[in-house]
Amino acid sequence: MELVEKIEKLLNLYEKGLLGGEVMPEDANPGLKKNSLENYLYFTLPMALNYQRNSYTLWQAALKTYQDDETRFVFSPQECLNKGFLEVQKALVKYRVALQKDKQTEIWLALCQTFVELFNGDIRKLFKNNLYDVDQIREYMQVLNKKRFPYLSGTKLCNYWLYVIWQYTDMEYINLNHLTVAPDTHVCKATFKLGLINEVELNSTNVQKLVITRWNDALKGTKYCPIDIHTPLWLWSRGGFIDLEVEK
Repeated sequence: MELVEKIEKLLNLYEKGLLGGEVMPEDANPGLKKNSLENYLYFTLPMALNYQRNSYTLWQAALKTYQDDETRFVFSPQECLNKGFLEVQKALVKYRVALQKDKQTEIWLALCQTFVELFNGDIRKLFKNNLYDVDQIREYMQVLNKKRFPYLSGTKLCNYWLYVIWQYTDMEYINLNHLTVAPDTHVCKATFKLGLINEVELNSTNVQKLVITRWNDALKGTKYCPIDIHTPLWLWSRGGFIDLEVEK
């Protein structure tokens, strides 16, 4: 079966709900106005802690933290900086948004400091200043100011964060088709399953970059772009790789 045929079968399964995904991790949110600063911050700060953990559990913890009047302040960068380390740490640990209480509190506060110093607390200015261009935003975060965006600027999280912002806010990117798959464990495994990387590459230290490159190359000249297949790949792997032949 050719790759494009496999992709089409995978997309058909996804669209029919046969891969699951009726509820995605980020659906655990307070339903804020899509264009509001609060909404952008809600889908930004927890994302930096979304590594080596269950995404559903993280976002459920984030929602509980937001709904609690005593801990909601952590979603306000300036308030976090005013409160100080221990108070922010206590709030992040209460519902287990932060699992590594020192390291992840440091990450959270570092991002808050970046947002306040560079954007006066308004993360939406990051997009505006970079003309809403996916390539320019990534260049700004991953090359020019990488240390100012701990973990959020990483190969996997940066792409996934940009995707989530597109899905859950009013964001409209320029060059949306340049948004790549977010090569987390599930997407990497699905990429291997489809034969775009081999077993040695799957277990290599640069597997994330390889996965991005292979999908960018594989979809050139087709009607698909990487963003189209990210969620189906993730769900396919998470569900144990349902046989694509089930879609006739």
